[in-house]
Amino acid sequence: MNIVCLVVFMILYNGFSSHGVAMNDSTRPDAVNIGALFSSNATSVAKVLRIAIAAAVEDVNADPSILGRTKLKISMQEDSKYKGFLSIAETLQLMERETVAIIGPQTSTTAHVISHIANELQVPLLSFTATDPTLTPLQFPFFIRTGHNDIFQMTAIAEIVDYYGWREVVAVYVDDDHGRNGIAELGDKLAERRCKISYKAPMSPEANREGITDVLVKVTWTESRIVVLHTNSVWSPMVFKVARYLGMLGTGYVWIATNSLSALIDTDGPLPSDAMDDIQGVITLRMYTPDSELKRKFVSRWRNLTRGQTNHYGAPLGLNTFGLYAYDTVWLLAHGLDTFFNQGNRITFSNDSRLADLHAGSLHLDAVNIFNEGNQLCRCILGVNMTGLTGPIRYTSDGNLANPAYEVLNVIGTGVWSIGYWSNYSGLSNLPPETLYTKPPNRFSANQKLHSVIWPGKTIQKPLGWVFPNNGRYLKIGVPNRISYREFVSEVQGDDMFNGYCIDVFNSAMNLLPYAAPFKFVPFGDGRENPSDTELVRLITTGVFDAAVGDITITTNRTRMADFTQPFVESGLVVVAPVKKLDSTAWAFLRPFSLMMWCLTAFSFLAVGAVVWILEHRLNDDFRGPPGRQVVTVLWFSFSTMFFAHKETIVSTLGRIVLLIWLFVVLIINSSYTASLTSILTVQKLSSPIKGIETLVSIKEPIGYQQGSFVRNYLVEELGIDASRLVPLRTTEDTAKALKDGPHKEGGVAAYVDERAYIELFLSSRCEFSIVGQEFTKNGWGFAFRQDSPLAIDVSAAILKLSENGELQRIHDKWLLSRACTSPGAKLEVDRLELKSFWGLYLICGVACLLALVVYFIMMVRQYIRRNSDDEANPSCKNSRSAHFQTFLSFVNEKEAEGKHLSKRRQLEMASNRNDSINDSIKYSEPSSSRSIHGGMEI
Repeated sequence: MNIVCLVVFMILYNGFSSHGVAMNDSTRPDAVNIGALFSSNATSVAKVLRIAIAAAVEDVNADPSILGRTKLKISMQEDSKYKGFLSIAETLQLMERETVAIIGPQTSTTAHVISHIANELQVPLLSFTATDPTLTPLQFPFFIRTGHNDIFQMTAIAEIVDYYGWREVVAVYVDDDHGRNGIAELGDKLAERRCKISYKAPMSPEANREGITDVLVKVTWTESRIVVLHTNSVWSPMVFKVARYLGMLGTGYVWIATNSLSALIDTDGPLPSDAMDDIQGVITLRMYTPDSELKRKFVSRWRNLTRGQTNHYGAPLGLNTFGLYAYDTVWLLAHGLDTFFNQGNRITFSNDSRLADLHAGSLHLDAVNIFNEGNQLCRCILGVNMTGLTGPIRYTSDGNLANPAYEVLNVIGTGVWSIGYWSNYSGLSNLPPETLYTKPPNRFSANQKLHSVIWPGKTIQKPLGWVFPNNGRYLKIGVPNRISYREFVSEVQGDDMFNGYCIDVFNSAMNLLPYAAPFKFVPFGDGRENPSDTELVRLITTGVFDAAVGDITITTNRTRMADFTQPFVESGLVVVAPVKKLDSTAWAFLRPFSLMMWCLTAFSFLAVGAVVWILEHRLNDDFRGPPGRQVVTVLWFSFSTMFFAHKETIVSTLGRIVLLIWLFVVLIINSSYTASLTSILTVQKLSSPIKGIETLVSIKEPIGYQQGSFVRNYLVEELGIDASRLVPLRTTEDTAKALKDGPHKEGGVAAYVDERAYIELFLSSRCEFSIVGQEFTKNGWGFAFRQDSPLAIDVSAAILKLSENGELQRIHDKWLLSRACTSPGAKLEVDRLELKSFWGLYLICGVACLLALVVYFIMMVRQYIRRNSDDEANPSCKNSRSAHFQTFLSFVNEKEAEGKHLSKRRQLEMASNRNDSINDSIKYSEPSSSRSIHGGMEI
């Protein structure tokens, strides 16, 4: 590339003058040289561009408000008069005229080469047709794209594909910079939406009809029927003509063409009938330009501008969006130059000092000059904010035009019909983009809308998007040739047919597909052992099978190799063990509660009775009397509350609070005991020493599993069980025998681990075994297809329909309905009621009792202190600390009515001692002759 650029420099600047542009005394020159590069004038699109640019230059020069007396002097150069490098060299001769900017080139391939020269000589390139996304400002700072970047066009196509629910497309493109880079960008945008390009079909830039035919024939061999065509306007008609000849524009196909097709239709339309027949039903994009008065005036003026000019078919030359952008590009450059001059800049050139030291014979590289103010002019152009024929024009920080938008067109009859719009702001919409710019952006799928489309084949039904590529080829469906659980999958002896639950589900789902999908079942396995389902799925990746059908569990490892359908069986791993009946005994009534629960309950009854006795002793005659009687009363009261049959009346407030809380606890305990005992005596009568997978992990006894199942790897890798403990079992008879023999006999097992779907069938006729513990994984069964196969999605939808209409349940009942044990898998071993289920109730009750005792103690202390202060007022009352304690206990033991009476008597005695004038002592008699008062204590 460096050698090419060096030679180009010589050709461009050989003979260049070293002086700058002639200036007047003012800072503005009389004329500014600009250039324009186009493809051959023989194409209609190039004619439109020339006319539009010439009209724009004329309008700018006629408008004194834009550049004053400075005129634009344009030189138009054809960039394809010769082939290859010579065509590029010829077009770059524009630089010999001291050009300050170039409009063009028309192709991205030429733009890549010229942009390197522009970087060296600092000359801005303004192109509206070089849409290659790799032409970035970082690599090419002097390349200014005045049209829309192909990034946005490919984003629009990706969103259209996603909108219609397709997942794979075929890309047909010309194998040059424009085609390759545009399709690469399409692949990235599709991947963001979980779609992809399944096949790329590049065409040589020099391809003829035969070459195009070879490429499209290969496309017909693919499954995808969504074709994205990314070529220039010259290639599009030939591609569609060959595609129609090959039958690729019939029902089932979808063609999405980039904006080169819409430019061709706008320029050469109306196309002849045979040309329109070649593109019926095609979707194409057109750069969106909003309607405006300025645009309408130019459109009406177009007929006069093109007088005498005809298109490829001899009809009047039409105006396309590239022509509008060409016109605006000249005005954009004019505004940039105007800003450039207003800032006081001058146009000057200088020699490249690096080239002056080179001597290359007659190449005269020392004559190559640099546009000194190229950077300033670029910044002025990128800073323009104007309104042109294409609408508002301004640049974003990444060097792209703001608010890119496309119109989505559908070719119908003799023209095109707009089915909607795409904008980078709001995605697909039925409304013009400018009406959405005032609203918040909304890219939710529910807001993405397009009008109905007439697809190829003149149908309004959305194409499926893929077909089986080879007519007559059957899908090879791998089916495990099982020897156990043949109700799920089994081969019919003497025939190539299979039957079983899984086969019936698959056949029913395939019958619901809206298209024919011929297939044949191919057995996998030798019929003597259960084959590995993982190996069966792996063979899909190698192309041995197109899909796998059977009792195949969806696991993480298998999903990396294939795509699975919606699960048609919900399953998970469970543990099966031998069980025995629990016969009722004379002590069965003790089983609802654990030992700890019984102990705590008994203690709680006694504790609550004691608390109530303390709270009621001073107030309630029912809780007074001789010690033996009081003990009996406490025990009777405590346990009678179990039946809510206590007869003692509670008179204290604290006692009532405690009793209320305790009766609530008793209610809960009684209800739980009754429910648990009922369950024990009527339902749960099975037990096993194995309680679940936790037991199997902790013990060292052998464990059985189904041969060929993923269970072995799961137990070893996930649960860390030693592989030496695992015993593979082939048939259900082997499983039953191993469980009966137990872990202490050779070949016997303590338990068997398998999926619930198998276990339910196994237990349907073997009531001596049952599921123990809980299901410890969540899995499902599905049908496996190759990755990204559309069949996986369609069969998943069919399975959901089978579930909704009840057909899936009918198939289940046909093959898997239980026949003997009506309730296999009943939960084993009575779950006794443990303390952990009731500790909250006991805690509440305990706290209530403690608080009541604390409050009661405080009340007693206060009353005692009050009475003791009366005793201390009497000098004759002197007691030791132990005497005080005994006095306090006696006080607490007193009935409250007596306490009050004694307190009153003490007050009267004190009053008597102070009244010395009263000689007669007042004598009080005791209510009971059996009591006497001495020293302030009750005896």
